[in-house]
Amino acid sequence: MTRRTFAAAAAFALLASPALAQTPLPPPAFHHLMLNSTDPDAAAAFYVKAFPSTTRTSWAGYPAILSPTHVLILFNKVAAPPDADPLSTAFWHFGWNPSDQRAKVAALQAQGFAFAPLWTGQGDGSVVISSDTLPGMGGVYGLGETRAQMADNIAKGVKPKGGPGFAYLMGPDGALIEEEGLSDPERFNHVHMWQEEPICAQLWYQKHLNAAARARPGAPQYTEANCHVPRGEVTWPSLTKNGMYRYPVAGVMFSDVAMNWYMNQTDKPLAPTRGHLMDSVGLGVADLDAWVAKLKAEKVTFLKDAFRIGDTRAVTIEGPSHEAIELVEVK
Repeated sequence: MTRRTFAAAAAFALLASPALAQTPLPPPAFHHLMLNSTDPDAAAAFYVKAFPSTTRTSWAGYPAILSPTHVLILFNKVAAPPDADPLSTAFWHFGWNPSDQRAKVAALQAQGFAFAPLWTGQGDGSVVISSDTLPGMGGVYGLGETRAQMADNIAKGVKPKGGPGFAYLMGPDGALIEEEGLSDPERFNHVHMWQEEPICAQLWYQKHLNAAARARPGAPQYTEANCHVPRGEVTWPSLTKNGMYRYPVAGVMFSDVAMNWYMNQTDKPLAPTRGHLMDSVGLGVADLDAWVAKLKAEKVTFLKDAFRIGDTRAVTIEGPSHEAIELVEVK
């Protein structure tokens, strides 16, 4: 064997080695959320007014707004109002982190923006900010209390904690926009979802999209063998009077955007997201062909093979809750 032939053979063997072939692709970054809207210009104006840190723009022909962390919200014009039922598909709502949550809510109310009531589970009582009722920040994952926990705290004389909590701004086309957390500058920071098996959904995203799991101290180590966790009790405060199932909960991160899952709140199967208010999410990848090869090999469902979008390419896959996910090539 000549030196040149040997070198070529060695290079081929290196490229074909299992170690290199199995090198994980870097996780995608959160690229966009696609909303269907009867009036995209009016919708974009609403978000820029509500969140002045965002800017009006366009992307691939879609009217859009841009968050300071380079996340886009795209508006797809539709003729009829989209279905905005927050319980019917995998997508529940999306959210922003303001720099001062209570001050932000007060400022928006003063400008005439409307917020959805959060029912307290105590008669017909409701609040706008979750921390203005029991438990403050205790109960189930610091988010809500069962009837028993509530009764116990009332008996002990526990008072609402006040301070930052969560609140739901009512947006155009029936959108729910959660205001929670603290961030400077304020920014788009999450999509919350429903799933029959939240922890199994998290594992799907970890396996197929190389996503990082959200850390939950004290949580067990889950696998596909033990991710089927029964639905817990209903808790309050809640957007519905009859409470909300908050356990189990799971989540992943794409860059600094969280995607969290809660239990399906109904006994009906979740419908595909396409055509609903929250139509799809987009994840940015550097090498689309490599991702297509990986996902095809893993038998992930493709809703749409490679297509041109603006000056780049994308594919659309289906997630475990029938959510549409676009992988967008970002060079």
